[in-house]
Amino acid sequence: MKLISMFFAAIVSLGTTAVYAQDIKGDAKAGEGIAAMCIGCHGIKGYQASFPEVYRVPMISGQSAKYIVAALAAYQKGERRHPTMRGIAESLTEQNMADLAAYYSEHGLPGGKSVAPKDVKPASAQVTALLNKANCASCHGANYSTPIDPSYPKLAGQHADYLFVALKAYKNDANHVVGRNNAIMAGFAKQYTNAELKQIANYLASLPGDMKVVPQSRFR
Repeated sequence: MKLISMFFAAIVSLGTTAVYAQDIKGDAKAGEGIAAMCIGCHGIKGYQASFPEVYRVPMISGQSAKYIVAALAAYQKGERRHPTMRGIAESLTEQNMADLAAYYSEHGLPGGKSVAPKDVKPASAQVTALLNKANCASCHGANYSTPIDPSYPKLAGQHADYLFVALKAYKNDANHVVGRNNAIMAGFAKQYTNAELKQIANYLASLPGDMKVVPQSRFR
């Protein structure tokens, strides 16, 4: 009963973030211009963040537009506390966020359409049990690339080291540098040890998905 109550409370919280800027129509062409501030990290294959931990920055080309908006809004409002991303998000208007999301959601996808397969390789029995513990597929989709709500992220194929750091951030939700404040994800993440979160991250990263790094010059 406690978990159910937490789930519905979190849905309300997620909904508040999800509607932020999402009634604003994004312009992909305008977003391409704004993306100049993003390509120095997200447009270089293998690029790693060095603070507060070393990990590959997430792939955002091919990610859901509504999730990109929701994530940027969370950084802007301080629900996600990574200092660099907070600084960038705070410089954006709601229209900027919608434009960036429109651009990156189509970036690198043939015709701007998802190419993720419906069926994915099954996880090991151990990882399956871990995924079932929080019923991850019920939100992120059976292939982890078709979430039930587009304001939830696609996970399939994302960098394992980034997924691991992101999941740990929900366990450290009060941390002023790395914390992520989201009730439902915190509740789920805190059920796992870090070793278990790493197993989940490694499996999700092994799956085929839409997201990729599209190499771009720092100078355009």
